[in-house]
Amino acid sequence: MSTNQNKDQFRPDGHENDHFLLSTVVGSYPKPKWLNRAKELYQDEDHGFDEDDYQEAKDDAARLITNEHERAGLDVVVDGEMRRNEMVEFFAHRIDGYEFNGPVKVWGHNYFDKPSVVSEVGYDESWLVDEYEFTAAATNRPVKVPITGPYTLANWSFNEAYDDDDDLTLELADLVNEEIEKLVDAGARYIQIDEPALATTPDDHAIVGEALEHIVSDIPEEVRIGLHVCYGDYSRIYPEILEFPVDEFDLELANGDYDQLEVFKDPEFTADLALGVTDVHVAEVESVEQIEQNIQKGLEIVPPEQLVVSPDCGVKLLPREVAYGKMANMVEAARNVEAKLDAGEIDVERESPAPADD
Repeated sequence: MSTNQNKDQFRPDGHENDHFLLSTVVGSYPKPKWLNRAKELYQDEDHGFDEDDYQEAKDDAARLITNEHERAGLDVVVDGEMRRNEMVEFFAHRIDGYEFNGPVKVWGHNYFDKPSVVSEVGYDESWLVDEYEFTAAATNRPVKVPITGPYTLANWSFNEAYDDDDDLTLELADLVNEEIEKLVDAGARYIQIDEPALATTPDDHAIVGEALEHIVSDIPEEVRIGLHVCYGDYSRIYPEILEFPVDEFDLELANGDYDQLEVFKDPEFTADLALGVTDVHVAEVESVEQIEQNIQKGLEIVPPEQLVVSPDCGVKLLPREVAYGKMANMVEAARNVEAKLDAGEIDVERESPAPADD
């Protein structure tokens, strides 16, 4: 897939610098407290807070967070996933073949309703087109659509219907492809596949690569496809992931203080890099200066034209004012680095990878 031309379509009109480091977010964002209260009222039938009331609350939250992303200055926005509860559960409710048997504890005091695949999976109605169209109508900026990937949808579910998880993953990949085609028809040009399970499991990059081939089948080249991989041992999947048919890899590196940066220097990183430049596990807002230093870490891996900046991961567990502060500082830092690149104040010469036979 092409990279630079694909990325440049998101450059804002009148962008002040010659260089362009696209700024965006991974997806999730803290929900307003009143939205959680609205959900409680909706679930408690005694209050007379009906489905229309709850839908209006979600619409209001989606507008509010989309606007918050605009105010922070992001080049590409999302609605903060205001309509979604959990990244597997949300989609499993919309895919034929899944059933739910009750909450499973995942970490700390957090639970999610882990689904079971009990029959052949199937696509019924669109999962995200309404969400995309609503968000696109609420902003003048490009909108990114995050979708949980088929490997994670299979890996984080109980498989009671397929011979193995690989078969299930590929079936789900065909459904994701069908959804992306509908999103593209609706106007979407930036799709992010979320595969948090990938870097935590050895040797499964092959099935993820095969699934991605299914996902991008017949998708126009101008549609930007990103792959988000949460923190894990990236040496398990690099350089094999460079064969994946995606434009951008979104990697969680700030969380580990960039200790895995060297992994991506040899062989050369040929795709676009969406670099995590703020740590979503720390409830403090990094300074603009610190984020500028983090952005420059990315320039050790790729040239500026291949660099995108974002938080490490979704920010939904942070206090909302902290999430906003991280985004606003991130955008300011990106513009500062662009200006320094324009002025020749940043050296972007990178070490050449050693020959393969050394």
